[in-house]
Amino acid sequence: MYAFREMSPEMRAEVVAWRKARGLPWHSPPHDKMGYNDRYLVSAACYEHQHYIGVNPERMSECEEEILSICQQPGREIYGWCVVPNHYHLLLKCEAIKRFCREIGKFHGRSSRRWNQEDDQLGRKVWYRCFDREMRSDRHFYASLNYVHHNPVHHGYVEKWADWPWSSAALFLEQAGREAAERIWREHPILDYGKRWDVD
Repeated sequence: MYAFREMSPEMRAEVVAWRKARGLPWHSPPHDKMGYNDRYLVSAACYEHQHYIGVNPERMSECEEEILSICQQPGREIYGWCVVPNHYHLLLKCEAIKRFCREIGKFHGRSSRRWNQEDDQLGRKVWYRCFDREMRSDRHFYASLNYVHHNPVHHGYVEKWADWPWSSAALFLEQAGREAAERIWREHPILDYGKRWDVD
């Protein structure tokens, strides 16, 4: 299992530098007034929440890069994401969610074959669930954004949002500003968001 929280500060800095050198695409902070009929939280988990993504930093980055590349197509805009060792979350605008989910399904198929070959585990089931949830309101959207960015803290990988390298949190804090981020956190608490789904 790959556990970022167990790495030294020097090792963490090396992982972050390696990831930044790959030129990952970034998002813009969400705008205050948006229509929500085409905005979704998409989440996917490894089978039995095993840490198949988190075998090593390279696989974490590979997973992040591939799902973000799917999000960078016309008619799509990503507002937030987080990849942890056994699942990921994407908050995005998507005009054709069914087509998007088919593309995610193809990624799951490709990654399953590749990772099973790398791990010498042919036939192993890697992915279990993927679901999308439409945003119903501003409150729902911002609570979801907080949930996505807080996920590595919730699972104990880091103590602060910005410390997790496979997430949009650091850039969100930089672009939106700490004051705005703190206001969004206070006004749109996550409460028990994801309680029945998001488990180790």
